[in-house]
Amino acid sequence: MTSTASNNAFQYAELVLSTTPPRASRHQLARPRLSLEDNRFREHSIIVVQAPPGFGKTSLLGQWRREYLEHGAAVAWVIADGSDDPQRFLHCLVLAVRAGCGRPAFGRHLLEGSGTKLGELEGMTAWLIEVSQSSLNLVLVVDEAERLSPANLSTLTYLLHNAPPNLRIIVGARSGIDTTVVDLLNYGQCLLLGPEDLRFHIDETIALVRNRFGSRIDADTAARLHEVADGWPLGLQIVLAAMERTNDARLAIASVTSGIGGKGDNFVGGLLSNLASEDADFLVRISVVDVIHPDLCRALTGLEGAPQMLARLVRDTPVFVAGDDSEWVRLHNLARDALRSRLATLPEAQRIELHVRAFRWLADHGMTQEAARHAHSAGQREIAYDLAEQCLFEAMTTQGHQDTVLGWLELLPETELNKRPRLRLAAAWALALSERPAEAENLVQGLLANPDADAALRYECALIVSGAAYYADDPDRCLALFEPWMASPPLRDSRLLQMHANRLGILAVLTGDPTKARRHIQMAASAKSGETYRYGARWSSFITGFSYLWEGQVLLAEEVLRPALESADATLGRRHPLSCMIASLLAAALYERDRLDEASGLLANRLDVLERAGTPETIMLGYRTASRIASAKGIENRALDLLEVLNAVGVARGLPRLCVTSLAEQIRLHAGRFRSETCRALVQRVDEIVADNLASHGPLWQRGTQCLQWLAHANTAIAAQDWQRAFDALTQTGQLAETLKLGRWRIEIMALRAFVMDRKGEKARPLLLEAMNLAQTFGLSRVFFDAHPALGDLVQRVAEDEGAGTRMPRIVRPPLERPLSTPRAVPSMVLTPKEREVLEYLARNLSNKEIAQAMQVGEETVKWHLKNLFHKLDAGTRKHAVRRAQLLGLLEGLE
Repeated sequence: MTSTASNNAFQYAELVLSTTPPRASRHQLARPRLSLEDNRFREHSIIVVQAPPGFGKTSLLGQWRREYLEHGAAVAWVIADGSDDPQRFLHCLVLAVRAGCGRPAFGRHLLEGSGTKLGELEGMTAWLIEVSQSSLNLVLVVDEAERLSPANLSTLTYLLHNAPPNLRIIVGARSGIDTTVVDLLNYGQCLLLGPEDLRFHIDETIALVRNRFGSRIDADTAARLHEVADGWPLGLQIVLAAMERTNDARLAIASVTSGIGGKGDNFVGGLLSNLASEDADFLVRISVVDVIHPDLCRALTGLEGAPQMLARLVRDTPVFVAGDDSEWVRLHNLARDALRSRLATLPEAQRIELHVRAFRWLADHGMTQEAARHAHSAGQREIAYDLAEQCLFEAMTTQGHQDTVLGWLELLPETELNKRPRLRLAAAWALALSERPAEAENLVQGLLANPDADAALRYECALIVSGAAYYADDPDRCLALFEPWMASPPLRDSRLLQMHANRLGILAVLTGDPTKARRHIQMAASAKSGETYRYGARWSSFITGFSYLWEGQVLLAEEVLRPALESADATLGRRHPLSCMIASLLAAALYERDRLDEASGLLANRLDVLERAGTPETIMLGYRTASRIASAKGIENRALDLLEVLNAVGVARGLPRLCVTSLAEQIRLHAGRFRSETCRALVQRVDEIVADNLASHGPLWQRGTQCLQWLAHANTAIAAQDWQRAFDALTQTGQLAETLKLGRWRIEIMALRAFVMDRKGEKARPLLLEAMNLAQTFGLSRVFFDAHPALGDLVQRVAEDEGAGTRMPRIVRPPLERPLSTPRAVPSMVLTPKEREVLEYLARNLSNKEIAQAMQVGEETVKWHLKNLFHKLDAGTRKHAVRRAQLLGLLEGLE
C-alpha cells in the first residue's frame, strides 16, 4: 500500500512540469490584433494555433492565458509529451485543473479511486462531466500538441468534439492538428490561426522594439529590423538579442545580415549542424532562387524526392514562409541571406549549373523575368537580354517593378539598349519616375528620332517626358508637354486609358481643381480599366487621396489611402516607391488627426525611398510630417534636423521648392517661440531662393512657391509681434490659398488672422469660430496647435467659453509609462476578492498584524485567508505562496 502511494506520488510529481505554464518574458509584447477582445476569438470555443517552430505560438498562448485570467476564467495548462499512455494524459488534465484553478480536490476519483481503472474514453468522459458540473469557467490550453501519440491525439480530438459549454480549448502545435478538426472548421465551431496570422506587422515590431529599448531605438531602425526579420518572431528575437549586445543598433542589424560570420549565419549554421547533411545541402542549393516550388526543387537538385524533402523541411524547420493554399514558398530573409553566403562558397561550376537549371525551369513555366536574371548570372548574356526584352516593359508599366528595370539598366550595354526599343521604353519609364528625369528624356529622344514611330509611341513618349517634368517639380512644363494630347489621345488599350486619366487627374490638382481630378479618375474607373491594370489603379487611388488631402479633407483621404496602402504593401512591397508615396499621404492625414505613432510607423524606413523616387509633394509631406511628429513629441532638435535633410534633398535633386518648404517650416517652428531674429535670417534665405528661380518657372510653380513664401513672411512678422504686417501677409496668402483650393491652409490662415486680430485688440471670435467649425468638419485636430502654440491655447479657451455647442477635437497625449510600483493580484475566479487582497499584502512582506490593520479585519480572519491561499496555491510558506501566484499568472508587478 505504502509502495503504491509512493509510486503514485512520484508519477504525479513527474507531471508537475507538464502542467506548469512557461514564464513570460518581461519584454513580451501583448499584441492587440491577436487579443481575445477581437470578435473572431469571442465567437469560438475551440482555437487551434498551428505554425512551424519560431512563430511565437507559446508566447501567444501565454498572452491569452493572462487575458483569460483577467476576465475571471480559470486556465489549465498542459504541455504535451510523446507518451503513449492515455492514463498519463488524463492525469495531466486533472493535475492541470488542480494547479491552474486552485481546486485540489478536482478529479480525485480519477487519480486515486475507481476512475484509474476506466478505459481511455470513459476516463475522458468522466473528466468532461466533472468540468461541466463544476462552477468553473475553464480554459484548457494544450501546447506542443504535435508531440501527442496517435492514441492521445485521438483523445484530444474526442475532447474537442465533446467540450461542454463552460470549457474552451486552445491547442498549439507545429502541424497535424488541422486535419483532426476539419469538420469543426467547416461548421464554424473552430478557429485556425496559421503562420501569417502570427507574423509580426510593422507596427507590432515598432512597439516591441520600443517596449524593449525605449527611445534609444527610433522607428526607422525598428522598421529596418522588421524588414530584415520579415516579421518572423524568432528572427526578431535573434536581431534584438544582437542589438542588446551592442550600443549601435545599426551595427547590430548589419552584423545579423552580413553573411558568413554574422549572427544570421551563426543561427543558420546552428540549424544546419542539427540537420542531416543532405538536408543542409538541399537548403543551400535551393536558396539560389527567390521563390521555391516543389518541382523547381527537383529541377535544381536532381532529386526525385525533392518535393517530399521540401514539404518536410517546411514543416519541421523555421526558415520558410509558406502561403495559404499554395505550393510556393520562400525562405525568410534572415535565413536566405546566410544560406546564400554559403552558396557563394560552392565551386563556380556548381553555381553556374544551378543558375542554368533555374532559368530553364522558370522560362519553361512562363516566369520570364526571374529566368532572365538567372540566365545573366549563368553567363548566357544574349538569352538574358532576349528574355528581359520580353518582360521588362510589362513589368514596369503594369506591375510597377521600377527597381528591377533600373537594376537591368546597370547590366545592359548601351548597344543592346539601342537595338531593343521596348527595353529602351521600359528604361525611360523607370528613369522618369525617379530622381533621374533628364536621363529619361534622353532615351525618349532616341525613340522619337525613329521615323517609323507611330502615334501611340509618340503619345507614350509624351506621357514619359511629362511625367519626368512632374518629378522634376516643373508642373508648367508637364502641362505644356502633355497638352497637345489631352483632347485626342490615341487610346487603344486600357493601360493607356488609365494612364491618361491619371495624368489629367494630377494636372487638375496642380492647377487647383481637385474635384475635376476625381472626376477624371472616376470616368476611367467606369470603363473598368482598373481591373486589368492594377498598378495604374493604385496610381488612381494615390491621386484621389492626394486631391482630398489638397482640400484638407483628411477623413476622406484616409478612406481612400488606407486600403490602397494595404494593397500596395502586400503586392509591391513596403519600400516600393508607390507604396512609400501613398504612405506619405496617409501619414500626413493621420498626423492631422493627432495619431502620431501611427503616422510615424507609416513613414518608418521610407523617407530614403521618397528622396530618390518620390514626387516633390510626397517628399515635402513626408519630411514635414516626420518633423512635426518630432516637434509634437518635444524633440525639437530632431524636427529641425529632418528639415535640414529636406533642404539637402532639394539641393541634391535641384528642386528649390523643397528648400523653400524646409525653410518655411523652420520659420513656423521658431515663430511659435517668438524667435524673431532667427526667423528674419531664414526668411531672407527664402526670398533669395524664390528670386533666383521665379523667372525660370511658370505660373503653376510660382503660385505654389509664393504661397509658402508669403506664409513664411507672415510667421516672421508674428515672431516679431508686428501684428499689422502679419495680418497683411496672411490676407495675401489666404487669397492665394483660396484660389488654389488649399483647404487646410485656408483654415490655418483664417485662424492665424483671428489670432493676430485678437492680439491687435480687434473682434476676432466670429472668424475663429468659423475656422474651428471647418476644422471640426474636416477632422483637423492639429491645425491650430501647429500654426502657433498661442493660437492653440486661444482655440481651447474659446471652445470652453462656447460650451457644448463648440466641440473641438483636443490633442490627445499618450499616457506616461509608469512601472508597476506595487504587486497587483489579477482578477480571476481562482481566488476570492479578499484572498487577492491578502495576496497583494503578502507580496509586500506585510505581517499578519499589518495585513489585518490594512484590511480592517481581525488577525484570525487573515490567518483563515492565508490557510485558503496556501491550500489553493499548493504552497507551504508565505514566500512560496507569492512565487506560486506569480508563476500561475495570478500576481503581477514583481520582477
